[in-house]
Amino acid sequence: MSRNYKAHIAVLAANILYGANYSIAKIVMPKFIQPMGFIVIRVWVAAILFILTTQLFIREKIAAADRMRLFLCAVFGVTINQLLFFKGLALTSPIDSGLMMVTNPIFVLILSALFLSEVINIKRIFGIICGLSGAVLLILFGHQYSNSGSSSLLGDLFILINSLSFAIYIVLVKPLMKKYHPLTIMQTVFCIGAILVLPFGWKEFNHIEWNTFSQSTWMATIFVVVGTTFLAYLFNTLALRELSAGTVSVYIYLQPLLAAGFAMLLGKDSPNIIHLVAAVLIFLGVYLTISQKITRKEIILD
Repeated sequence: MSRNYKAHIAVLAANILYGANYSIAKIVMPKFIQPMGFIVIRVWVAAILFILTTQLFIREKIAAADRMRLFLCAVFGVTINQLLFFKGLALTSPIDSGLMMVTNPIFVLILSALFLSEVINIKRIFGIICGLSGAVLLILFGHQYSNSGSSSLLGDLFILINSLSFAIYIVLVKPLMKKYHPLTIMQTVFCIGAILVLPFGWKEFNHIEWNTFSQSTWMATIFVVVGTTFLAYLFNTLALRELSAGTVSVYIYLQPLLAAGFAMLLGKDSPNIIHLVAAVLIFLGVYLTISQKITRKEIILD
């Protein structure tokens, strides 16, 4: 099996884990674990797993010139990304969350224009407007038409900002992939992130009543911590070594479908007309922003 084929399997597996996470995490949160407390568990356990894995296979030193970039990767890719995603997911529905995450490639394009001098033409501007209009529609009106009663304006907004934060992370981390092994990057980013999330989540972590956990609660917690934190991040990072950031981003389009499928299967949510209209706008926006040939400037990112 070629390395390219393995990379596609890795990124597909990561997105299946993410798709299931929208509903499985809500089995535990916020009834048993509050969002910020959950992030402390996720990031600290993942940091320990990355340290153990890296020490077994990789021994690399980080150049002084790359330390600030890695710190920023930890801020946007772990701290802000994780905290806002789980805070948003605790407040809103799995389907809303999945749709919001599809805005990520649009944010990547905007950031590449700002920081990598990427040219944005009229077609892409229209795509950005469409995609962000779908997100705004979902934020403003999704909760009014929610069948499950779990959509939330504030929760949707948190997920949208989380999507922007992850886009910043993608732009920041891609150049480092050419210099270091993915495990080295993940170990460093999660160790820094583990320290950064403590002030935000320690109080909620300290209030967890572990004795109230049922078997299903423990299983869901383990899935979120090991599956969607350690494994999903590892799979995505490994895939970025072989595939372009644009190719990896394509797989994020599966998340709303997977999130909706798992949500309906587990009885956590069901789609409505606002979901449908927002999905059309967001997917149209994403299509218009990425349906162009890659230029020399885009290669810097990809």
